[in-house]
Amino acid sequence: MAVDESILETVAKKEKPPTLRLYSWNPYCVSLGHAQSVADVNLQALKEKGWGLVRRPTGGKAILHADEITYAIIAPEDELRVSGTVLESYQRLSKALLAALIILGIQADSKPKESANRRSSINPICFESPSDYEITFSGKKIIGSAQARRLQGVLQHGSIPLFGDIARIARILNYTSLADQKEAEKNLRLKAGTLKDITHKKISWRDISEALINGFSKELNIIFFQDCLSIGEINRAKEIVRTKFGMNEWTFRI
Repeated sequence: MAVDESILETVAKKEKPPTLRLYSWNPYCVSLGHAQSVADVNLQALKEKGWGLVRRPTGGKAILHADEITYAIIAPEDELRVSGTVLESYQRLSKALLAALIILGIQADSKPKESANRRSSINPICFESPSDYEITFSGKKIIGSAQARRLQGVLQHGSIPLFGDIARIARILNYTSLADQKEAEKNLRLKAGTLKDITHKKISWRDISEALINGFSKELNIIFFQDCLSIGEINRAKEIVRTKFGMNEWTFRI
């Protein structure tokens, strides 16, 4: 999270070009949305699993970063590809995500959702309910995304589960009873899925990353070049860890 914010600072100041960052997590980690209560998490169960906990700068609900790929789109606020309202830029970026999935043989969609299916404010899991224009396949959410605008820049995070049990996250969240937890797991399997659930094959991290690069390149007319973090970005990320993302005052602030 600190690296994303460090990149956001340099990109917003036009010191680096708009960036697509792709990464995974080790160890597995639960990320809370910017305004989500940490009370949603069973900290003892999380500790027993050996999973980490972090609070994102972007919104939404809890995500388990396990057998998945995380993308971060980072651009200055005047970049045309992310311009307009949050919804307008979200729709534009969703087309690139759909193009990436088509490369993998997945014909997903991104549409307004019926009001009855809109995300509940009391639902602690990101993947349990798709929001407007989130990526779904046969009604199941397969990409969870959220956007933040700050520091004169735009940061959109997204998680794409590749394989594994999509319902694992429910086992480290707080419910009033075991029966409620089991019901949450059941609902999650009904409403969300991994790419393996759809394709019946294990898609590698390399395959999904190449598809994302090609999908964004084709749909948004982008020529990518691979780059590394600058020394300044690395040092700034370390500072942001010390002063924000590594601090209980940030993670447990709500």
